[in-house]
Amino acid sequence: MPGLPGPILVFAGVLVAAWGDGFARIGPLTLVALGLITAAAYAIDIAAAALGVRRVGASPRAAVGAALGAIAGLFFGLPGLIIGPFAGAVAGELTVRRDLRAAGRAGLAAWIGFIVGTALKLTLVFVVIGVALLALFLR
Repeated sequence: MPGLPGPILVFAGVLVAAWGDGFARIGPLTLVALGLITAAAYAIDIAAAALGVRRVGASPRAAVGAALGAIAGLFFGLPGLIIGPFAGAVAGELTVRRDLRAAGRAGLAAWIGFIVGTALKLTLVFVVIGVALLALFLR
């Protein structure tokens, strides 16, 4: 889900495991690579809904609305995280154009961007876990 620190917590766990082993199996170079993957996962998570909105030609306000909606949705649990980017993009687009169809398209693009971003983030988190496990158990 957007904004939740899953990738950061996974990386912190890998860092603790590496430290506990004296960095013998998970070395500094591996940690830097995993840190970059973690940063990419977090960046994708933040930008996905806004990029989806921009992809359909919606206004910059719709993109900002999608991002703000995702942040506001954090306070309302899973339903807020799902509805927030959609509602934010729709509201942002309606402030520029009074076209409900265009606003709905922006909202749908934000929601699809949110889903794609979550899937990419999850994939990258599993890559971090997989690389860490390989480093721990194959050395």
